[in-house]
Amino acid sequence: MKRKKTSREIKPVSMAYACLIYLFLYLPIFVVIAFSFNSSKMNIVFQEFTVEWYFRMFDNRQLMQSFVNTILVAGVSTVLSVIIGTLCALGLYRFEFKLKNMVSSSLYIPIVIPELVFAIALLAFFSALNIPMSMFTLIVSHVTFSMPFVVITVRARLAGFDRSIEEAARDLGANAFRTFWRVTLPMIAPGVISGGMLALTMSLDDVVVSFFTAGPESTTLPLKILGMVRKGVSPDVNALSTLMIVGTIAILLTSNFIQERLERKM
Repeated sequence: MKRKKTSREIKPVSMAYACLIYLFLYLPIFVVIAFSFNSSKMNIVFQEFTVEWYFRMFDNRQLMQSFVNTILVAGVSTVLSVIIGTLCALGLYRFEFKLKNMVSSSLYIPIVIPELVFAIALLAFFSALNIPMSMFTLIVSHVTFSMPFVVITVRARLAGFDRSIEEAARDLGANAFRTFWRVTLPMIAPGVISGGMLALTMSLDDVVVSFFTAGPESTTLPLKILGMVRKGVSPDVNALSTLMIVGTIAILLTSNFIQERLERKM
């Protein structure tokens, strides 16, 4: 006998509660987007609709340079975090060695400890090695705190991985690299993409670690906005933030589309 599917009715109280939660989460974002079209420089009262700030933001060289630094650091650190984190997750999954539990537990340290303590530790480390603060130290720092997120997501994906598929590929004549590229990587790709998205998000909005490890010529957009808060944030910052929000949504939709296609193929 077929079981009838029972549909639960959504109560008005639950709907109102959910709406309030979403309003609390996304109202500040809507305010930023709305004031990017405000003609007033004060950003206190909405006066007239205009799109001039989307053109005038390119005249602000310091703002655009900090934006370029942010994209560069986020892109490079995300790629390195994905590569190192994926290899680390595969190594912890496949091999048994001494102190494996300690190595696995140590990956959670950058996630568990306060970000301020982690940033000061990185600053002390670079200072002890006499390494000047620059784009290099900033990228290394972002990789350090982003990589554990990739390891965790990839290991979660590997938890249900069937190694007999790899053995079948090897029996059919594929070498180790071809087996990884054609079999293993497509199977764990959703976890790799999710870890990469987490690493990208962590890098884009980081302030504390960047504040301690960035050099004079490697100021990121969050640090630039933090410095502008005292004097007042100009509307061109809202315009640039709006474009970044749209770009982030586009990346999320693209990653979800890719993950769905990979899930259907498996």
